[in-house]
Parts: sequence; structure tokens; C-alpha cells
Amino acid sequence: MVNTVLSVIQVVLSLGVIFLVLLHSGKDAGMSGAFGVGVAGGTSGGSLMEKNLDRWTVVFAVLFVVNTMAILML
Repeated sequence: MVNTVLSVIQVVLSLGVIFLVLLHSGKDAGMSGAFGVGVAGGTSGGSLMEKNLDRWTVVFAVLFVVNTMAILML
């Protein structure tokens, strides 16, 4: 039962990591370039959005690793 729950959580976390990584853009544009924020240069909204995207990506990646370790320990 626990293994099934952890496996379902693993699938959700893996899809979340894939989605978040795909939201990251290449080196040139970033998230702000995708929405046209920061084209004129002076706004900080794009950088805040990128920081939050980075944080969520790290959180999902850490949860993915912890969940993987929990599955392996069972």
C-alpha cells in the first residue's frame, strides 16, 4: 500500500520536474523573454518570476530525490 502511494507521488513529482524544467528557457532569453517582460530593460518582474521558477524546480527536484530514496528503502 505504501509502495503504491509513493509510486503515484513519484509520477506526479516527475511530471512536475519535467514541466518546470521545460519552462526554463535558453541562456539568452529566460522566463522574462518568453512573456516580453524586460524587453525595455528596467523591470524586475521577470527576474522575480525566474527566481520563483528556480525555487520551485529545486523544491520538486529535492522531493523527487527524497521520494526515490524512500521507495528504495522499502
